[in-house]
Amino acid sequence: MKIVQINSTCGIGSTGKICVGISKLLTSKNIENYILYSSKSDGYKHGIVCSNEYYVKLQALKSRLLGNYGFNSRKATQRIINELERIDPDIVHIHNIHGHDCDLEMLFGYFKAKCTKLIWTFHDCWAFTGYCTHFTMEKCDKWETNCYDCPQRKDFSWFFDRSNELYCNKKELFSGLNLTIVTPSQWLADLVKQSFLKSYPVKVINNGIDLNVFKPSPSDFREKHGISTNQKLLLGVAFDWGKRKGLDVFIELAKHLTTEYKIVLVGTDDVTDKMLPKNIISIHHTHNQTELAEIYTAADVFINPTREDNFPTVNMESLACGTPVITFDTGGSPEIIDDTCGSVVECDNISILKEEIICVCMKKTYPKEACLDRAKAFDKNERFKEYLDLL
Repeated sequence: MKIVQINSTCGIGSTGKICVGISKLLTSKNIENYILYSSKSDGYKHGIVCSNEYYVKLQALKSRLLGNYGFNSRKATQRIINELERIDPDIVHIHNIHGHDCDLEMLFGYFKAKCTKLIWTFHDCWAFTGYCTHFTMEKCDKWETNCYDCPQRKDFSWFFDRSNELYCNKKELFSGLNLTIVTPSQWLADLVKQSFLKSYPVKVINNGIDLNVFKPSPSDFREKHGISTNQKLLLGVAFDWGKRKGLDVFIELAKHLTTEYKIVLVGTDDVTDKMLPKNIISIHHTHNQTELAEIYTAADVFINPTREDNFPTVNMESLACGTPVITFDTGGSPEIIDDTCGSVVECDNISILKEEIICVCMKKTYPKEACLDRAKAFDKNERFKEYLDLL
């Protein structure tokens, strides 16, 4: 058996790491497999590059000018098809193909002609909308029937609203396939069942993390940043801070919490720093995942005020380091915790969020052992095995 995965990256970013994790499992089972990716890679031996960063940026510009997101990148798509022809896989496993590195008409026309067996893991909602990857914040339900007058159009197209055309094209291209859809969360699976893809089988396979890396990891993090043992460390981690990830929520919390609490944000940059009050500690990046695990371990509670998310890895990483999670009731984020290791707060209710933070920190509601026990459910080795049942 031969299997090919297609993704925008290989070993880089959340989806790239998932691809490599699945590949390593397949290799351990003596299954020949490859990852076709567009540009960014950690050098993984089974990765095959089909594009480059310059080409991707050029296609992104073209997409914004023409408004035809997902229907450019013909040269890169032809390279993907050429590799598929050469390898002749039994199964193609698709991940993220909306990084301006794929022409849907070409690729899915090829799949239909070859009657290719497909597994497609959705990491967001893009496959069944005209443009967007998420629509929760916009409170948009047009995708249920027919996208048009896209409220997020300017994020994807500078001049033209072609959301209806793209929606209809996707609906036609994604019909009549030999396809199984995988979603990391039940939340996303439920959305798929309301979309034009509802006739396909949908399997929920949670994302996984490396429990050999994310584990209780003591360090001198508190001492280095002047956080006393009497202060409660509130942690937020993201790599695209903005309203979607709740940056404004942390800024508001910093105004109302006493000096007994210290907020630390990881994944910031110079632009973010200009928006932060002085009583928030900003860390642009960590040198490696081990250092990130040390920060999770140092925290008293992990706060995830995300407003749009599928199945956030950061929640799992925090639990694996023994730190409880408080999250907004959005997307698949609440599915990661249970009543032993965290709590869920109504989205945008900052007053209740503050009260919950104080309660968790003062009463130590969720013991470290319970968090670690819950994290076992997200062992990547166990979760990725579920993909083998689909082969």
